[in-house]
This record gives sequence, structure tokens and C-alpha cells, in this order.
Amino acid sequence: MDTEAKQKEAEQLCGDAEGGDAEPTTGTDVGDATTQDSSISNGDDADDGQEMVDLKIIWNKNKYDLKIPVDNTGAQLKERIHSLTGLPPAMQKVMYKGLLPEDKTLREIKITNGAKIMVVGSTINDVLAVNTPKEVIQQEVKAEENKKEPLCRQKQHRKVLDKGKPDDIMASVKGTKERLPTVPLSGMFNKSGGKVRLTFKLEQDQLWIGTKERTEKVPMGSIKNVVTEPIEGHEDYYMMAFQLGPTEASQYWVYWVPAQFVDAIKDTVLGKWQYF
Repeated sequence: MDTEAKQKEAEQLCGDAEGGDAEPTTGTDVGDATTQDSSISNGDDADDGQEMVDLKIIWNKNKYDLKIPVDNTGAQLKERIHSLTGLPPAMQKVMYKGLLPEDKTLREIKITNGAKIMVVGSTINDVLAVNTPKEVIQQEVKAEENKKEPLCRQKQHRKVLDKGKPDDIMASVKGTKERLPTVPLSGMFNKSGGKVRLTFKLEQDQLWIGTKERTEKVPMGSIKNVVTEPIEGHEDYYMMAFQLGPTEASQYWVYWVPAQFVDAIKDTVLGKWQYF
């Protein structure tokens, strides 16, 4: 009897062991589920069925390929750039034929396949270090301007303005705002009455100020302020100063700037991404 009882007990233990052997099958199922989870979409599936556009994002000498719906806005493009570069949208200065508007779609901006999108940006610490002095300077300049008579009536400017409108000046459109043209702004005068042209090298984040004698390449980040004022009697044209140093003495004046480009110039040079 004892021998028979022990044999039955041994058979029961073997059965339990076989039941235990079934556990790895469940483990395999879990492993399969884990593999499936790792392929879960990162959100790009939402783009399925939409018309797409392929872009080349260039930032800090790095190039990124990005496919994005053509009906996404500039703000949504900034979010995608953030996912590529780690650069927060608020820190991005995105340019395509001028500063990219956030409220318009890529279709409205007429961005096509293969377009190169230039991105300029730096760390928060760098931005604060550079822009805090700018904020102070801009406030001081604005306060000083309010105390003075209109700039175009001041003697130093009258000697240039009294020469009259340049014959080869670019056409102006009063009451409208346009993006920067793809060609340099030319035909304008500088403070000495010489001809000057402005070229915006967005990929290098530079403003090229060209005269007959030379071309000065100015980093946009070094420009402390941009002062503008319409010319009395010719309000479709502006006089404009780029402050290249800490005081008004460093202002580089340009006269007869077409009114439709004034806002685009200021936005491109100073950038809407700044914290002021």
C-alpha cells in the first residue's frame, strides 16, 4: 500500500511539473505583446491621407529631412523642428524667403518639395545673455525718440532727404506688408548720400550692407535695435537705422526704404523669438 501511495504522489508531482512547463508559453505571449508595443506610432500616423511636402531643415550646420502635411501651419512646423533638433519653438527663428509666419499654412506660404528651411536658435542662457542689453537699449532709444522732433526734420537727415527720391529706387506699396524679396533691396541712400543696398543672408544670419566701396557683413545678432520712421510727404518710403553698437553714434542710416518691407526687415533682423 505504501508503495502504491508513493507512486501516485510521484505522478501528481510530475503533472504539476508539466503544468509549470506551460508557463513559458505565456511568457512568449507577453514577449510578443512587448514587441508589438515597441512599434506603436509616434504620432506620424495622423499624417496618413494628407498631402505631404518634403523639406530640408538646416540648423547649426546640421541637415534634417522632414516630411510634413502641406496644410500644417508655421507653428506646427516649429513643433516638428523641435522634435528633430530639441530646440524649443520659442527659441526658433525659422526662415524661408524671410521670417516664416506662424499663422499661415505651408501651402499658403508656397513651400514646395525640397525647400530648404533655415533655422537659427540657441540656448535660453545664450539668448538671455545677448538680449537683456538689447531690451534696455530699445527702451532707452524709444524714450529718447519720443522727446525729439520727427527724425526726417532733423538737420543731419535733411541734407540727404533734400536730394530727393533716388531715380532707381525700388517701387513702394503704401499700406501693405510684404515678405522680404528674393533680391537685395537697392537704390537707397546712406547717411553720406551714397548708394546702398541691403542683402539678407538668412542661411548665415547676416545682413550685408553694400556700397560702391565695400560690403560690410553684419551678424544679425549683433544689431541692437532698428529705428524706422516714414518720410514726411513720401509716407510710402521710410528712413531706417540699424544700431550696430551700444549708443546712437553706431546707427547706420538708410533712406528711402519701401514701406511694404519695413516690418519684414525688423522681424528678420530682431526676430519675434526674442524675450521682449
